[in-house]
Amino acid sequence: MGRPGKLIVGILTSSRADYGIYLPLLRRLQGESFFRTEIIAFGTHLSERFGQTVDQIEADGFSVAYRVDTMAKGDASIDIGRAMGKTMQAMAKIFERRRFDLLFSLGDRYEMFAAVAATAPFNIPVAHLHGGETTLGAIDNSFRHSITTFSKLHFTSTEVYKNRVTEIIGTQEGVFNVGALSIDNLKSIRLLDKQAFHKKYGLDLNRPTVLFTFHPETIGYAKNEKYIREITSSLNQLSNKYQIIVTMPNADTMGLVVREKLNEFGRNKPGVWLVESLGTLGYLSTMKHCAFMLGNTSSGFVEAAYFPKIVINLGDRQKGRIQTKNIISVEIKKRKILEAAEVAEKMKLPTGCNIYGDGNAAERIVEIIKKEFAKNG
Repeated sequence: MGRPGKLIVGILTSSRADYGIYLPLLRRLQGESFFRTEIIAFGTHLSERFGQTVDQIEADGFSVAYRVDTMAKGDASIDIGRAMGKTMQAMAKIFERRRFDLLFSLGDRYEMFAAVAATAPFNIPVAHLHGGETTLGAIDNSFRHSITTFSKLHFTSTEVYKNRVTEIIGTQEGVFNVGALSIDNLKSIRLLDKQAFHKKYGLDLNRPTVLFTFHPETIGYAKNEKYIREITSSLNQLSNKYQIIVTMPNADTMGLVVREKLNEFGRNKPGVWLVESLGTLGYLSTMKHCAFMLGNTSSGFVEAAYFPKIVINLGDRQKGRIQTKNIISVEIKKRKILEAAEVAEKMKLPTGCNIYGDGNAAERIVEIIKKEFAKNG
C-alpha cells in the first residue's frame, strides 16, 4: 500500500486512442482525495510523427509523471519486437523506483502488453479495461487476453465480455461489467457544432463528410499493401461526392506503408484532409456530424453505437467484436466498399445500438476500487 489514505495509482497510456478513453476516469480519480494518480506516457505519445500527443495530456490539465521513449523505429516485425523489449526494460526501471498500489491498463496493443508484463516481477496489481473483446484480424487479440491473465481487476464494457474474461481466468472474482468509458465521454462532453468545428479546425462539416480510419491488419500483414490500394481507389471515387477526413493509422506492423500510401493519395487532393489527431473533442464531434464512418477502428463499434452512426467496417481487424445494427462489414475490395457506401446513404438510423452502458463507468470503477482495497486492507 501507499501512504495511509492515499492509493498510488498509475495510468499506462501509449496512444491518443487509449488516452481519449481514459479521460472520464482520469477526471474522476483527480477529484478524489483517496487517490494519488500518476500518468505514465509512452509509445506514440512521444513521437512527433504521431502528433506528440503527450502535449495534449498536459493541455487538458493533467501532469505527466513519466515520459518514456519506447517508440518503434520502423514498422517491420523486428522493430515491433525490439520496441516491446525496450518498453519492458524502461517500465522495469520505473517500477523498481516507484511502488504503485494499482496500475491501469487499457486495451490490447503490443506496447501495453509489454508494460503490463514488466509488472509481474514487482507484484503490482493491474486493473484492465476492455478485456474479453475479440479482434481476430490483429495480433492485439493475443495481447489483450494475455493482459487479462496478468491483471487482478477487470472492467469490461458488456456482459458478454465479462463472461469471456471469466472463462479466460477461470473465476468471476475481480471481474466487473461497468460499461465503456467512451460512453461517459459522450454523455458528458459538449460536442462542437459545425460552426464551432469550422472555427477550430478550418473544416466545413456542412459538406457531406466521411470519417475514415484504417489500421493495418497484423494477422497476415503482407496483404496490407493490396488493401490500401483498394481503399485509396475507393476513397478517390467517394471524394467526388464526399469530403474525406482521414485520421492516420496506429504504429503497427506495416503501419508506415499504409501511412505512406495515404499521404500519397491525400497530398494536394481537394476535399481530402489528413490529420494525426483531432483530440477527443474534435474526433467525436466529427463522428457526430459525418455522413458515415469508414475503416476498421474500434470506435466504429463502441462510440458509433452511442449516436448511432452508420459504420462501414472493413476487413477482419475487428472480427469477433459484437456487431450492432449500425455496422455494415465488408471485404476490402473497391466494389464491395462502394456498394456499402450506397447502402449507407439509404439506411435509416437504427435504434437500440448502444450496448456499452449508461455513461457511469468511471464512477463505478472508482467505487469498486475503494471497496476492493478496503476489503483487502
